[in-house]
Amino acid sequence: MHIMKLNELRDNQGARKSKIRVGRGIGSGKGKTAGRGQKGQKSREGVSIAGFEGGQMPLHMRLPKRGFNNIFAKDYAEVNLGAIQKAVDAGKLATDGTIDHAALKAAGLARGGKDGVRLLGKGEFSAKLSFLVAGVSASAREAVEKAGGSIEVPTVVPAAEKAAAKKGKAREARLAKKA
Repeated sequence: MHIMKLNELRDNQGARKSKIRVGRGIGSGKGKTAGRGQKGQKSREGVSIAGFEGGQMPLHMRLPKRGFNNIFAKDYAEVNLGAIQKAVDAGKLATDGTIDHAALKAAGLARGGKDGVRLLGKGEFSAKLSFLVAGVSASAREAVEKAGGSIEVPTVVPAAEKAAAKKGKAREARLAKKA
């Protein structure tokens, strides 16, 4: 019986492969040009010419530009009522209390959506639930209310309007003070 000794612990043969050290002499088989062929820009280090076509107009510049990205677009996590019903049936979503973004996220239904959740009406829905969400489609609202539930969508007052209202209040206060 062979007794294992701590100083004899080794990885299995071939489990650790040593890295090829290029440019280390003729005998290594990877000496001199280190497997890079010879001469020219690409034999040097730190060359990245992705998309460069030797001075010909590159493909990504030959193609026309299309579309644009709206920086004011709202990013909603879209959740279908059918998926919510499935989660309720599977016991992943509690039916008591108000269901908001956090609850839907915890149940694995809402992914992403930095501006909240938008309910969409696809699928069968029969649970009586109350929702607090950022948006809702007409068909989803109809389905939820038909099932006896309710939907609350908080109204967001734009910053410009808030500032204008604040300015108006300050002005009124000043005028009242004068009178």
